[in-house]
Amino acid sequence: MTQLPKGPLPANDNATGDTARDEAAASGKCPICGKPRVARYRPFCSRRCADIDLGRWLDGSYAVPVAEEEVSEADLAAIARGDQTDKRGDT
Repeated sequence: MTQLPKGPLPANDNATGDTARDEAAASGKCPICGKPRVARYRPFCSRRCADIDLGRWLDGSYAVPVAEEEVSEADLAAIARGDQTDKRGDT
């Protein structure tokens, strides 16, 4: 059985779309409060800031943008008939 490390897992430093957070991440500062990062809570400075960030993800404050695809009437009819082949040829 694999043992998980204690403490928070390393966070992903990818761009968030929030310029202030991205600049803080690039500068080595906590993206929540701007204090210097602490290796244990990377990219945050403390468990408190890590928990604030987690809470924002869980309550929907952060969202990943998605391009909605239009579904045509013909597609809806094919779905209703049980036709499993789509326009791309996938099944």
